[in-house]
Amino acid sequence: MHWILLIFAIAAEVAGTTFMKLSLGFTKLVPSLLLIVFYLLSLTLLNLALKGIPIGVAYAIWSGMGTLLVVGIGWALFGEPLSMLKLISICLIIAGVVGLNLGSNSHGNAESSVRQEHSVHTT
Repeated sequence: MHWILLIFAIAAEVAGTTFMKLSLGFTKLVPSLLLIVFYLLSLTLLNLALKGIPIGVAYAIWSGMGTLLVVGIGWALFGEPLSMLKLISICLIIAGVVGLNLGSNSHGNAESSVRQEHSVHTT
């Protein structure tokens, strides 16, 4: 369930960023309002996803996949150039996200690790 929330958080963040481009620097009312709505939704969903996913893994996936998708949207919808350096950089972002996922106990319970850390600080 937490991973599904993270996927929807990424989708909302990408939508918010797309509406940011469409708002033309907050000069267009509807895209400006939609960017605020989608960013609030994204942060809310990310917050809920953190109940079951470690923060470092969740944030790396949220920001990395968001970046990847926004670059693709910039290229496909807005005609932004996609250079070899950008493609290599995207591959490095994906490799970093995969590395973080493989290098951590990403399927563990994030709440129990928070509780354990809290109990260490209070004893």
